[in-house]
This record gives sequence, structure tokens and C-alpha cells, in this order.
Amino acid sequence: HKASIIIPYFRKKKFFEKTVNSILNQTHKKFEVLIIYDDEDKDELGYVKTIIQKDQRLKLYINKKNLGAGYARNIGINLAKGQFICFLDADDVWNKNKLKSQIKFMIDRDISCSHTSYTIVDVSGNTKAIRKARDYDNYLELRKSCDIGLSTVMIKKNLLKNSFKFPKIKTKEDFVLWLKIVRSGITIYGLKKNLVKWRKTNNSLSSSIIQKMKD
Repeated sequence: HKASIIIPYFRKKKFFEKTVNSILNQTHKKFEVLIIYDDEDKDELGYVKTIIQKDQRLKLYINKKNLGAGYARNIGINLAKGQFICFLDADDVWNKNKLKSQIKFMIDRDISCSHTSYTIVDVSGNTKAIRKARDYDNYLELRKSCDIGLSTVMIKKNLLKNSFKFPKIKTKEDFVLWLKIVRSGITIYGLKKNLVKWRKTNNSLSSSIIQKMKD
């Protein structure tokens, strides 16, 4: 079972190599990585190109201009060849059994969308909090609180290719997609294994309250 891992890249030089290494160290080896370089400024492009030389499963696509993470992920979805699509932000890190455990979880239960528990870490890698995964089948309940970590989500490709895409907003675009999925009657199942480290950085778009209010 092949996984397609989609990473939008926008000025993430500091942690990017760690993120990529956490994919290359996976115990499940059948995957492709679609890195969508989403920056008009090409200053870090050379750096990204040196990183992708590590492995032929790393593929780079370059947007002519900055389209935003949600739109960049949609480009990745359209290019993806795997049965399972996963999202990983360019400063988060996966546990080495992430793909193996989650693919097994989804096949065993015949489910089309899942997420996992994860640790929130700061810039230095110190643990700040742990978010426990749970099943979401109620649209209103999900709307109240979204603890789904984007970098923990795995979705069957046919679900995304046919029906769902990220909306064109700058923050919370993932939350809107999860709401659409649950609203359509699909449960997002929680794998209660802590398989991802999500890095909370001060300059991330999602920490901008004003942008959130707009969206």
C-alpha cells in the first residue's frame, strides 16, 4: 500500500531536514513525498533541492507564486499516486512507525479517514502538551473544538480526488476540510497512538488571531 505525503514548503529551512528524515526513517517504505515549493522568493529553493537528492522518492514541484498552504496541498492531492494521502508540515516530525501503524489501522477497520494522537513541542523540541486522538462523527461536536493535527491525518485518495479539497483561506483551511468530511457522513477515526510531534512556532500563520477571525 503506497502512501503519498504532501508537504507545502514556505520558508521552513530551520526544521525541514528533520522533517524529511522522519519520513525516510519510516518502517513502511512504500511512499512518495510531494514537496510543493510555495514561495515566489526562490532563496531557499537551492537548499530544498539539495535535501531532495537524498532519496528518489522525494519529488519537488515549484509554484510560480505563493498560493498558500491549502492550495499547495490541493496541487499535491492532484499529483498523488498513492492509495493513502498524508499531510506533513515542513517543521513537524513523524514517529518511525507512523505510516505502518496508521495504514494497518485503516485497512483493518476499512476506514477512509483517520488521525492520531500527537505531542505539541516548542521550537527547541520541548514537550508542551499532548493531544489524544478520538473519533469524530458529529459535525457540531467537531466544530466546538478541533484537536485534529494536520500532520497526523491520513485519507484514502479516492475520497479526496472525488469530493473534497482544501478551501482557499489562509488559516484553518484544514479544519474546514475536516468539517466538510464529517458533515458528509464520514467518521474521522482516531488512532490513539502518539505518532507525531507538532511544532508550535511563533511566526506560524495559525497563531495570527486577526487572520483566523477573517477566515
